[in-house]
Amino acid sequence: MKPLLLALLCVSLFAEDAPKKASPPAKQPLVPAGVEVDAGTLEILRRINAVGPYEVPDLRLKRETNYAHTSTDLEPYGGIKPYKEHFLTQMEYTGPGRTIPEPTDLKTVKIGFIGPIQSTVSIATGGKSHEEALGVKMLAGARLAIEEANAKGGYLRRKLPFELAVVNDNGLWGSTGNEVVKFAYTEPVWAILGTIDSANSHIAIRVALKAEIVMMNSGDTDPTFIETNIPWTMRCIGDDRQMGYMMIDYIMRKMQYKRIGIVRSSNRYGRFGVREIRDSSRRLGHPVAIEMAYKVGLDDYSLQIDRLQEANVDAIVHWGDAREGAIILKQLRARGMNQPYFCSDRAVSKEFTNLAGAAAEGVIAGFPWDPEARNPRFDAFRERYKKRFNEEPETYAAHAYDGMNMLIWAVQVAGLNRAKIRDILATRSKPWPGATGDIPFSAVLDDAGEVFLARFEKGAWHYYSREQLQIPRGYIPVRERVARGLETEEKK
Repeated sequence: MKPLLLALLCVSLFAEDAPKKASPPAKQPLVPAGVEVDAGTLEILRRINAVGPYEVPDLRLKRETNYAHTSTDLEPYGGIKPYKEHFLTQMEYTGPGRTIPEPTDLKTVKIGFIGPIQSTVSIATGGKSHEEALGVKMLAGARLAIEEANAKGGYLRRKLPFELAVVNDNGLWGSTGNEVVKFAYTEPVWAILGTIDSANSHIAIRVALKAEIVMMNSGDTDPTFIETNIPWTMRCIGDDRQMGYMMIDYIMRKMQYKRIGIVRSSNRYGRFGVREIRDSSRRLGHPVAIEMAYKVGLDDYSLQIDRLQEANVDAIVHWGDAREGAIILKQLRARGMNQPYFCSDRAVSKEFTNLAGAAAEGVIAGFPWDPEARNPRFDAFRERYKKRFNEEPETYAAHAYDGMNMLIWAVQVAGLNRAKIRDILATRSKPWPGATGDIPFSAVLDDAGEVFLARFEKGAWHYYSREQLQIPRGYIPVRERVARGLETEEKK
């Protein structure tokens, strides 16, 4: 064989044994197929993915001119322009974490749940815990959302099932923080849903801030929960500030009641729940005539009723649990006191109406959504919930369902990275299409959607918007606001 021919043969043989050049991997989509995502969220995801470990993406932070739909004449400082207004500019997370890769050894994708589901002795409430009935419903709504996500394929990027990690919020001081620590480090989850008790929620979110993990709240309506300005905290239910503003507008602007008496629970829920009622009444020139507190669990409220009667009030506002609200109402009516009776949203329950009986007729309560609205999403959720749990869903179940679905969606879009999950939720530009209605986030990541007044009429609760009740809202024209220094010419 000639040398040239031999050389060519050898080259040919070695070429067959040489590894073939790998083709470039197929470009992966930003989000898995089947995950609904709008163009704005895709742009945010591109910005997050484009930064390095020591860079902060431009996430288009929200900036608002009014906080919590506050009527201009109810704003603090009595018309004096403050040096700084809080809660109008969205907090930014400037820390690291967005480039941490997904772990490879997972068998499930865990999302945490913390809520009052077992009875305990609570230091925060000064006795036996009392919110388990609410927490059990919240857990049911969250569990349904997890089960439905798994029926659709679980975590779609890796075909892993979601797992709900459940702990009890027992109300003991500091224990809620310990549970968040476990969720963050010992038995890690990717986000947390919870809780209801306001004092415990405040502890939990401060630990979540240090641990850098998202905490979605679906049951605590304390306004100050979201006013901590913690960028890892968000809420999918309207709060007592919004409901309080609407209630005071109805009581004083529409019905022209001048002397309001408040009776409330002595815990944090009662103290902070009536704060906007109290402050708004003063700003409208009719300070609350009397405010009486009671210890949760009492059966006799004669002391509080004596004081209300002596104060000769036009209307009575109760802020507390359904049980106490119903007992107080019956004892008021037994005294012959027939003043209009207003309550917090916890009165909108079978417990309240069953205990109050005929006295419940005409009672009005604030409420964070409208269960009677024409909402096919709620209708579908309601049927699935009834089939799964053999009962009607109520507000804690419905809001937990929405909150858990928001967390699941963010995980699907962002992947298994806590910082990116936070970013996706915090920058969502469109309202979340929830079972409880559309949920738009404010600059402080609170549910800025419409709130309602519920009225018990002929054996059922009915829900009314501000427009339906023709409730006026305090407003100062722009020209007058500029003259008073409340607004600049540029904002006109």
